[in-house]
Amino acid sequence: MTAFLASGRRRDLVALVYAMGEPREQAVKRAIESKYGDRMRPREFHGAVSALVDQGYLEKTADGVHDRVSLTEAGERALLAHYEWLTEQIAPRDPSTGSETE
Repeated sequence: MTAFLASGRRRDLVALVYAMGEPREQAVKRAIESKYGDRMRPREFHGAVSALVDQGYLEKTADGVHDRVSLTEAGERALLAHYEWLTEQIAPRDPSTGSETE
């Protein structure tokens, strides 16, 4: 498992960037705070984004006084691989038998 997938918060950040396209960092911070229902300290947020950039999963670009983030190809591949794995793990189950439905 890659380091970024080992952290739920980082994985969620990557998923939000995937869904949002090329958002401003501040929009991603608001979205993650909304998901968790709690404020995220700026140092934590920027640390998570920086780690994802360093690992090659996100790119940052300047947009005036703001930074935008976008997924790299590696980030998209890792996220989609995790999505595929997760989909396999939560396949629909038959409530009467507990086994997977077809």
